[in-house]
Amino acid sequence: MNKFLDSAAIALDAIWSSKLRSFMTVLGNIVAVTSIIAVVSLIQGLNASVKQAILNQAGADSFNIQQFPITRSDEEFEKVRANPRITLADARAIKRYSELASAVMLDSSAGGRITYRDRSIDSTRIQGVTSDYVNFSSFDAERGRLMSPTEVETARPATVLGWKTADRLFGESVDPLDKTIQIEGVHFRVVGVSAKRGSLLGQSQDEFAVIPLGQFQMMFGSRRQLSMTVKPRDVAQIGEAIDEATTALRISRRLKPRQPDNFGIFTSDTILGIYHSATNGIFAVLIGVVGLSLVVGGIVIMNIMLMVVTERTREIGLRKALGARRSDITAQILTESTVLSMFGGVIGTALGGAIAVTIAAFTPIPASVEVWSVALGIGITAVVGLFFGLYPAMRAARLDPIEALRRE
Repeated sequence: MNKFLDSAAIALDAIWSSKLRSFMTVLGNIVAVTSIIAVVSLIQGLNASVKQAILNQAGADSFNIQQFPITRSDEEFEKVRANPRITLADARAIKRYSELASAVMLDSSAGGRITYRDRSIDSTRIQGVTSDYVNFSSFDAERGRLMSPTEVETARPATVLGWKTADRLFGESVDPLDKTIQIEGVHFRVVGVSAKRGSLLGQSQDEFAVIPLGQFQMMFGSRRQLSMTVKPRDVAQIGEAIDEATTALRISRRLKPRQPDNFGIFTSDTILGIYHSATNGIFAVLIGVVGLSLVVGGIVIMNIMLMVVTERTREIGLRKALGARRSDITAQILTESTVLSMFGGVIGTALGGAIAVTIAAFTPIPASVEVWSVALGIGITAVVGLFFGLYPAMRAARLDPIEALRRE
């Protein structure tokens, strides 16, 4: 341990005595580690934000059924273009044939104008729901209450507002509960306000109004596309519940055994999987760029260490003449190259974290500097220092002490 500390002290002294050369030596490592820390921090922050937004919308304890499945090309979409719309009959079929389904909700959404006295908000998301919506965790009321199943079934003009919608309409001085607002010119009574959800990439998740589906269809038309959400009795049985719902829809739609499903089923994991498959490409490009930068940085370190060995030939010869073993010389050179490389890693880590935090402060993109990414960045530079310092270390260890002492 003492030998390592002594070698590290010698390495740090060499770095300090040749600041510009040391900085230029580890510039490749600095660029590589800065890239990986900054990008990983931004992606981790974005992942957490997207995951929370998806769970807020879809819910981790339910699955969604829509008219179309996931399609990745025009050819795939052409095959499902004729899929029938989701209807009330589909919801009734799942309630009838699926024993594992505890709640089935139909919903639809559109952009609409909300007005309270002289204040107006355009293009707010208006969501119409059926009575089972109260069973889903994605709906809540921080103030007031949710619409009752009876209010929804009888299509009463009641609404639950998103936090930001209520704030923009009423401000902090006015209590929105039991106030009458206009949605697309129709009067609604505010019965509740949802908890704050935040924003995703600068888009607020709190600007919406939830109303009964019957009212929604009277305002926007009954031909609007519906989506169906199913909640299993036990979240551990979500796979079995999906199978039962699939069977129920196939029976209801009179599909033959060889005919494919004419609907799409999604879970929060499905949506997250699509997102992660897109971001994996960014990681692949990052790995290539970082790998190239590290190789270039490692080659530079190797060349500098070869030059250092040449400059210190007499010193190495003197140490060997005084009893230093090959392993001692090898350990010293390897420690110096590793400390030099990690010096670049530490600077790159600080710069990468600062860049990520700055971007998060001035843009809608969130950032999260993870401990594992910091350890990874510094650890990679340590490995680079060891690998590319091995050849100079072996060359120094093989020097003949007599020949080394003769050199000027």
